[in-house]
Amino acid sequence: MASLKEIKGRIGSVEGTLKITSAMKMVASAKLHKAQGAIESMLPYDRQLHKIMVSLLSGDTKISSPFCQPHDKVKRVAVVAIASNSSLCGGYNSNVLRHTTAVLREYADKGLGQDDIDCYVIGRKLDQSLGKMKGFRLIRNYVDKGDNPAFANARSLAEQLMDDYRNGRIDRVELVYMHFKNTATQIPTGEVYLPVELNSEGQEEASSGYIIEPDPASVLNALIPDALCMKIFTIMLDAQAAEHAARTVAMQTATDNANDLLNELRIQYNKGRQAAITAELLDIVGGSMQ
Repeated sequence: MASLKEIKGRIGSVEGTLKITSAMKMVASAKLHKAQGAIESMLPYDRQLHKIMVSLLSGDTKISSPFCQPHDKVKRVAVVAIASNSSLCGGYNSNVLRHTTAVLREYADKGLGQDDIDCYVIGRKLDQSLGKMKGFRLIRNYVDKGDNPAFANARSLAEQLMDDYRNGRIDRVELVYMHFKNTATQIPTGEVYLPVELNSEGQEEASSGYIIEPDPASVLNALIPDALCMKIFTIMLDAQAAEHAARTVAMQTATDNANDLLNELRIQYNKGRQAAITAELLDIVGGSMQ
């Protein structure tokens, strides 16, 4: 059994840890509130923009945008993966890593070599993990851009991907990130970024009550690049909200565990202290009766 001094030292250590986890939980919760507000404000705009583009396909509208035309063969791919720059966020980074690895291996199993797969990584933790793996080319231009998502960074990445796709340097782009559903749930998500897939089935005609100039096809072709830039920015905000939610839950769990351990140590300390007092009393009583 541990001595009272050792137990008291452990109590002090746990109390110090408890202060840290409580403070980190409060900070993460405040950041989550801000990030949640940002993504909740952005998602309706993103969905409405997509709805407008889909509605423009009604009738005989034909898309001539190069971003909507799939390439004949997928010989080169780009995967954009978003994780965190720091740790202490539960299984957030490991879930992104697992999902990203599965996507990369899927393309490798299709016969693509190391020079045929580009992985654009956002987040230092993911960069450190993927840097130990082989079978693809790691692009580190945007590693530190995830903490404070800015539209300028999203546009830069989107324009690079669109330029590579338009010029035939890549044939497919896929996004991997954690989708923020609520504070307790973050969903690993993978979706195709390029080529753009638009389906007009079940949509009302955009021209109903509106005059579109010069014509729906021209408007649609102009909207697609802006929508692609907006998509990157949206998933960066989404991933940031998921990260702060995961860290809030992780720090809350750590705080609860620290409180439970602290209660157990205090009970153990009180029992040991009571046993020591009882032993001393017995020695005193036994000595006085001799």
